[in-house]
Amino acid sequence: MEFSTIWLFVIAAATLLIIPGPAVFYIMARSIDQGKKAGLVSVLGVSLGGSVHVLAGAIGVSAILMTSATAFNIVKYLGAAYLIYLGCKTLFSTSDRTTSEIPKAPRKKSLKIFYQSALVEVMNPKTALFFLAFFPQFISPSAGSVTVQFLLLGTIFIILAFISDGLYAVLAASIRKRIVGSKASSKLMNRITGYLYIVLGVFSIFASPQKT
Repeated sequence: MEFSTIWLFVIAAATLLIIPGPAVFYIMARSIDQGKKAGLVSVLGVSLGGSVHVLAGAIGVSAILMTSATAFNIVKYLGAAYLIYLGCKTLFSTSDRTTSEIPKAPRKKSLKIFYQSALVEVMNPKTALFFLAFFPQFISPSAGSVTVQFLLLGTIFIILAFISDGLYAVLAASIRKRIVGSKASSKLMNRITGYLYIVLGVFSIFASPQKT
């Protein structure tokens, strides 16, 4: 691939990543609910999930997802149900966050957040649709293997997304530090986080192969 094409892709991808999407809102919800560490762990999980979509797109699995209404609907509704479940679980949580210090998540909890975040991203068909719609604009069959080009662009995108998502996680965590410390703010955080999860779940229900 020509350097000018790659550079153009970087500019376009960075511009798109500035605009918060479902993954960013999910990461911010984690940071507000559980702190910066949980948010950054979520960033790692989302990056892993995005990598799965890149690999799937490169070998044509995502194309099957696009053409099969049944496969698309299964992934779509499972992902939506999982997000709504997380939202409801957070809204009805009885945990008390009245301490002024932000608790440190134990290792097992961090691993759980990592796997949950990866699962949420893997189960998000919008990611597959976006990659299939966006990447081909910068791929040329005459430039060599289409699969290699797709993987190259995917790697660049995941790196840029990791940086962008990390910044959003830190920003959300700073907001959390200001509101943690009272029962009222605890309830507010739970509500914000829970509703964000539910909105993301409802949003994913309306994803369709015709939309990007």
